[in-house]
Amino acid sequence: MAFSDLTKQLATEAIRSATAKPAPPPPPPDNAGPAIVAQVQAMQRALKDDEELVVTFHTGAETVRVMEFFFPTWQVAVLTGPDREKRLTRVIVPVESLQLVCKVAKAPPDGKPVRLAFFAPKAKGE
Repeated sequence: MAFSDLTKQLATEAIRSATAKPAPPPPPPDNAGPAIVAQVQAMQRALKDDEELVVTFHTGAETVRVMEFFFPTWQVAVLTGPDREKRLTRVIVPVESLQLVCKVAKAPPDGKPVRLAFFAPKAKGE
């Protein structure tokens, strides 16, 4: 192949690639935050009047009974509740690594069943 033929072929391919439509951007990744909230809320809605949903988060030696879910963004969760020594504890965790244990339990006979609180990120412009 002559040098001029090689140059012509490279120029042709460069023009083709410059005028070709760019590949579409990859779709945004699915966000686990809304799915987690929906699942926990669905479990809570299915409870009977004398039941409560016990949600725990374990990390290392720490175990937190989650009473409140706060999402400053859908990528970050802030879990609030008492630890084993009944100290108020907050855990800040990326949603992708969030693993919760959910159990249905009977409410104490002399008490009101605990209901979890949820705070979602504000929509832009609010």
